[in-house]
Amino acid sequence: MRVLVIEDEAKVARFVKKGLLENNFAVDIAPDGEEGLFLAQNEKYDLIVLDLMLPKLDGLELLKKLRKEGKDTPVICLTAKGRFEDRIKGFNAGTDDYLVKPFRFAELLARLRAILRRSTKEPKSAVLEYADLILDQRTRQAKRRDRIIVLTAKEYAILELLMRNAEEIVTRTMITESAWDYNFDFMSNVVDVHIRRLREKVDEEERIKLIHTVRGMGYVLKKESS
Repeated sequence: MRVLVIEDEAKVARFVKKGLLENNFAVDIAPDGEEGLFLAQNEKYDLIVLDLMLPKLDGLELLKKLRKEGKDTPVICLTAKGRFEDRIKGFNAGTDDYLVKPFRFAELLARLRAILRRSTKEPKSAVLEYADLILDQRTRQAKRRDRIIVLTAKEYAILELLMRNAEEIVTRTMITESAWDYNFDFMSNVVDVHIRRLREKVDEEERIKLIHTVRGMGYVLKKESS
């Protein structure tokens, strides 16, 4: 999952980014409204965390522009503006949620996940299953039968994407948009390296192989005997 944080307070931006990275999100930071609008218009994000009091372009105006353009990316307003009137303005402009500073990261994360569950039609269960492979999204733990699979943050993000799209082709672009920020070098082979390591962990010594390469297209999670 990829998140854009539009926040001009560097300390707050670093705090939010650190917490999101620890929970396996890919994160981009925009320090002002103009850059935030540009990224929101030109990159693909699963969610935007938006401060309202921004330099160059006010956060509320940024949100209105996105909605006017038809951008339906979920947005959480994270702001010091806590009056009832401010909240109403935020919701009328098109925000999906509104959290007032100072805030606890645990609450921001809970609200973010709730929005993502609604927007991605995520099943209520926190456990993803395919064949004998299980991924618990609460503990970030993967298992194949009784074998625990230790994953890096990137491997977890890729496996989660594959399991959400089981038996459907997942392209390299889909993987990079989900697991990396906009500084990713699309000419590198880093996706293939992570897929290879993930395949070794998931399919090693297993008769039924689950992660497969679809030449020229991407990767797919499906059952196939060796």
